[in-house]
Amino acid sequence: MKRIKVMIVDDSAVVRQVASEVLKADPEIEVLCAVADPLLAMERMKMQWPDVIVLDIEMPRMDGITFLKKIMHERPTPIVICSTLTEAGAQTTMEALAAGAVSIITKPKIGLKQFLNQASEDLVAATKAAAQANVRRLVARAQPLPVSVKLNADAILSAAPDRALIRTTERVVAIGTSTGGTQALEKILTSLPAIAPGIVIVQHMPEKFTAAFAERLDALCHVDVREAQNNDRVMPGRALIAPGGKHMLLKRSGAQYMVEVRDGPPVNRHCPSVDVLFRSVAKVAGANALGIIMTGMGDDGARGLKEMRDAGASTVAQDEATCIVFGMPREAIRLGAAMRVLPLEELPAAILRA
Repeated sequence: MKRIKVMIVDDSAVVRQVASEVLKADPEIEVLCAVADPLLAMERMKMQWPDVIVLDIEMPRMDGITFLKKIMHERPTPIVICSTLTEAGAQTTMEALAAGAVSIITKPKIGLKQFLNQASEDLVAATKAAAQANVRRLVARAQPLPVSVKLNADAILSAAPDRALIRTTERVVAIGTSTGGTQALEKILTSLPAIAPGIVIVQHMPEKFTAAFAERLDALCHVDVREAQNNDRVMPGRALIAPGGKHMLLKRSGAQYMVEVRDGPPVNRHCPSVDVLFRSVAKVAGANALGIIMTGMGDDGARGLKEMRDAGASTVAQDEATCIVFGMPREAIRLGAAMRVLPLEELPAAILRA
């Protein structure tokens, strides 16, 4: 069995030690080395190039963003960002994701060792997802704690009734994505005009990072992009992104749609969960909705998309060639949840047709 070769680059000795131990414990992963800064990393990479790099942002001698851009220019390699859970760190991490990083592992300023041990499943999963990433797509376009029981959307919301609600003049587009989704969402939302249908989005992302992500997209797009707040109206020209650490559901008041932001346990190991959003859309929008499942590892959203299709909604899965990681769309296609399979470049047109 070919093991995933990993390099850890972090100026914290605690992070290097614990992350190495966590990754080495998985038989599918080999830790090549753990070094304190990018200059040391580049020396080691002359001897052996890693399959995945776990990278800190704030380091002496060379910061992580500069190193990431250099790697992506010279020899594109999947990179997992290990970032401090702060507003300032979130802004910098958005820059890293835009430059081609695959995903984020967050770390607190204190209690690092305990946190990393608790988040070991996240670190291993992010590393394995990165190893599967379509790096060519990353360059071209340049997680919440796990629970022991994998809950489904029943933990937040009961299933949709057999008959969907009647049509209204309002239309809703629901999008779910994970690994690689930050780049994919930027591609879609920057392509939409200000008159695009109302959009609700779940992007698997930790607390504090979704606000920075929404702010960055809002500066780039014609549509109004914001982190969702409870009772925000879903309306044409607006895209609402579920806040990290909370579930987002669609609700209806008369002919208008709004969102509900609520606490709850992780579903499919994620909070926010795509399945929760999609189920709520199936229940209250039915045939008035379009559901799109995009790049990401795992299966969150696949069953919810099937519920949307059964409720009369149009449903689309992103195709394998344009995904960074094809896990979530693959599972949706396997379940028969997707009416169409489209490349990323065609998704803006599908949204406008809604």
